[in-house]
Amino acid sequence: MNKLAVFDFDSTLMAGETIAIIAGELGLREEVEKATEKAMRGEADFFESLTARAALLKGLPISKVDEICRNLPYTKGAKEAIKALKKAGFTVLCFSGGFKNATGYAKGILGYDGDFSNIFHVKNALLTGYVGGEMMFSDSKGHMLKKMQSILKVSPENTVAVGDGANDLSMFKYAATRVAFCAKDILKAQANVLIEEPDMSILPEILKL
Repeated sequence: MNKLAVFDFDSTLMAGETIAIIAGELGLREEVEKATEKAMRGEADFFESLTARAALLKGLPISKVDEICRNLPYTKGAKEAIKALKKAGFTVLCFSGGFKNATGYAKGILGYDGDFSNIFHVKNALLTGYVGGEMMFSDSKGHMLKKMQSILKVSPENTVAVGDGANDLSMFKYAATRVAFCAKDILKAQANVLIEEPDMSILPEILKL
């Protein structure tokens, strides 16, 4: 029996929002945090919000982005929870509306099996303000989850989805176990597991692994 666990990255596996932390280099962290919060509450179109926030980063060296993404604060217990899930036979994936610079690096630290996220467009070693990738829209995670369930031959009954914001709603549609982690109200309303403490290590216990 194949099993799948999918985690969001920002404010789920990582204690913060990558794009806001990067924006801090340009003195724009507060502005970007407010825009991110609005999108995560479901009050703004995700694609429009993401592209607008990415545009604010134009001119930032990609080397600085990579440096920041190598020093992000991971959520307490995230590595341990992923290890327990894998030991219990789960394939563990990360779906992020954030960026490959962060999720790709974190994969080697947190131990998940694969990551799907977005990519900054770079020219002459500087961000152009444009972004593309696999997680650009509010329903991207749901589409990718259905695709991975088909490839891995996993049923919704054997799928766990963990997230915190509105763009995680689409993957909740295809998961029997829907975990809202320190989440916005819009996601809590569709969850059947709530974790209110910023500690992922309790997830395996909740799942009775």
